Amino acid sequence: MVPTNIRLGSADQDKLQTQLGSSSKPHDVKTVLDYHKDNEDGSPPHPTYVDRPETFFRPFESHSVTVRDVDGHQDDYSLDGNGFQFHQHTANEKDFLDDEQIKQGYYKETEQLLKDVTGATRVFIFDHTIRRQLPSDGGSPAPTNLRGPVQRVHIDQSYSASLSRVSQHLPDEAAQLLKGRVQIINVWRPISTVLRDPLAVSDAHSVPDSDLVPVGLIYTKPKPRRGETLSVRYNEAHRWYYKSGLTPEEVLLIKCFDTKTDGRARRLPHTAFVDPDTDREDVPKRESIEVRALVFHENDTA
Repeated sequence: MVPTNIRLGSADQDKLQTQLGSSSKPHDVKTVLDYHKDNEDGSPPHPTYVDRPETFFRPFESHSVTVRDVDGHQDDYSLDGNGFQFHQHTANEKDFLDDEQIKQGYYKETEQLLKDVTGATRVFIFDHTIRRQLPSDGGSPAPTNLRGPVQRVHIDQSYSASLSRVSQHLPDEAAQLLKGRVQIINVWRPISTVLRDPLAVSDAHSVPDSDLVPVGLIYTKPKPRRGETLSVRYNEAHRWYYKSGLTPEEVLLIKCFDTKTDGRARRLPHTAFVDPDTDREDVPKRESIEVRALVFHENDTA
């Protein structure tokens, strides 16, 4: 049995993938996703306080869906067409154990990646999240922003909260930057090959705005401010996708916001999900890093 906090070597990963039947493509998954549930009294959802875990719970309802595997035709999907895009990219950073090293090195790599893929003139990374299991003995150093996979359908920022991030992070330049196209794009990368708790994304055009529910997000540190996320109501029209066996040499780009309103994808619901075939103790839990960035197209003012 493989402890869930141990990373397998590449040979062991290949062996386990073979045992799991990953060679038979595609591997569509029938699973259950957790969606927003309205309060019975019709009141809006209570806000979430970032430093108060007891506020994280909200009513939800579970629905059976099929998550389609795009492996082999992942290039058919794009940021503007669907809200997500897969891209081959090998990072110099491998272990992601030191937050300062991540900020000094990996941020620069990711900024250039986003410029290359989107044609952006400027990229500003405002945070990152690492999802992995803590060592059981507590003996190894770990970044301070470790979290487990989020198994609820959501979008990281609402439209208004996305725009407010420009003035929050770049107050002296916000007025000028907001004259051009602004996006928020998450760069999601496996730290080791994903065998468990994969990430599903829903085609942006299958999710109407009427399915989105704003939820307040309250920050109390370093100074109080209010953000906003989007929860998602269930709709049988939603189309869900993932790529099986995603490796550290691949990134999933997730568009969380776009100022363009001409029919291009503007935001992307996403969630971790359980694959019944790999939800076993001998399969290592997922390790990944997600970087969130403001992406500016300063010459695109139309």
